[in-house]
Amino acid sequence: MSSYYFTIIGTNDTPLYELEFASFKLGGSGASQVPGKSQFSNNVKEILPFVTHSSIDLIEDVQWNNNQFYLGKVDSFYGLSVNAFVTQGNIKFIICYDNGNGRYDENAIRQFFMETNELYVKELMDPFYSVNDALTSPDFDLRIKLLAKKYL
Repeated sequence: MSSYYFTIIGTNDTPLYELEFASFKLGGSGASQVPGKSQFSNNVKEILPFVTHSSIDLIEDVQWNNNQFYLGKVDSFYGLSVNAFVTQGNIKFIICYDNGNGRYDENAIRQFFMETNELYVKELMDPFYSVNDALTSPDFDLRIKLLAKKYL
């Protein structure tokens, strides 16, 4: 069972939204593995924001050499892989995940990012939301969790 750390980074490189979760797909064994509950160790949990922010420079390098929004895998660190998606407004979606079992679905991550982008665009259309504001809507959080359950 893979664990994930998803972050939305604003144009001024501040986190707008963070979510830590585990795969809802069956896999692995052990009574301690609960679908949706992150299995990151405490040491890894502490460095997840660091890994995310350290990959921003790599993402910005890749985005100018790529004409796609989905950038794919851009970095890896301590067994964590980092995939990224850049929106039209230069908002970055970054997902860090453990690749301990060696399996991950590139298309599932891409689809998760695409549908997350649709949710983010809908959030932008809210007249009370400004770019680079934290995404604190419980509805947005629930929809992201539902997408995570669906794809990851």
